[in-house]
Amino acid sequence: MMLKFDENEFRTQIASAVALRPQIEDLVDRLLAQGIDNVLLVGAGGTYSQMWPYELLARERSTLPVRAAIAAELVVAGDALLGERTAAVFTSVTGTTEDVVRAMEYVTAAGATTISFTGYPDSPIAQGAHHSLTSEPKTWPFDMQLLLLIGGLLHKRGEFDGYPSLADELVHLPDALVAAAEQAESQAAAFADAHKDTDYYFLIGGGPLWSFAYLYSMCILEEMQWLRTTRVHSAEFFHGSLELLEKDTSVMIFQGEDRTRPLTDRAQAFAERISEDVTVFDTRDYALEGFSPENRALIAPIVLDTVMGRVSKHLERVRDHSLDLRRYYRVMDY
Repeated sequence: MMLKFDENEFRTQIASAVALRPQIEDLVDRLLAQGIDNVLLVGAGGTYSQMWPYELLARERSTLPVRAAIAAELVVAGDALLGERTAAVFTSVTGTTEDVVRAMEYVTAAGATTISFTGYPDSPIAQGAHHSLTSEPKTWPFDMQLLLLIGGLLHKRGEFDGYPSLADELVHLPDALVAAAEQAESQAAAFADAHKDTDYYFLIGGGPLWSFAYLYSMCILEEMQWLRTTRVHSAEFFHGSLELLEKDTSVMIFQGEDRTRPLTDRAQAFAERISEDVTVFDTRDYALEGFSPENRALIAPIVLDTVMGRVSKHLERVRDHSLDLRRYYRVMDY
């Protein structure tokens, strides 16, 4: 038995996101037909960082301008790309994130075509978007939808030949993720037990997993557990943050299977020379049945989200600190 894991609900949520494929592919055709020539991926906090792997995917493969934008900053600073040929993509678990709602209103006024992904069809970002695609309530993460949308756009532009195999293989995702969660459970429990009193973590990730390092640091350890962290991209690790390492620093390293892996290998090797408390969470450790090597690399953020979800539940257990407890977020006005 896994701690606080509803397998049926989990499977249903992941499958509901993957099942949006026909709608997303139809939307891709419509966007290209109307002459969309740039994409803004707009989010706040975790939904902002979750956009980075798909900005990176486009940057590596395409001449289509695709960039992530912080919702609140976009509203006050603008973006030179923004206009009638912009597709602006928004995600929100509840569909009510205030900064995201305001950003959607802003880009709509500028003439952009808006797309939302959420689990609640009656929510503000679902109702406010030109195109709203809804999965099961509380579906997380949004990587499945973003892979299909950005991957589909690049494929239709002749820049991503591997998209059909990726989209086909996503049907295996519920089984693959449940298996990964089951395998991770013992490591997660052991990690939490060993770190019951740890109050500072140093997180490293690179490539498409830099986004997850940022997300896990800020949205889980800081927001949900009130723990202090440092987070750094593995390519930037040697340009300042390494000076914070000490013998007892708890280092968490997120490792994937894309071509940036050597950057994280290098950071890991150094961290292990200094700290006696380095834990590596590596997607290579999981079978991920049904996924080819190239597509394993693309689903790495989803895999680690599942694996680290087990760690989060066990940190909640050993620290007796609910993941739902907040002091300020959506509690106080700001």
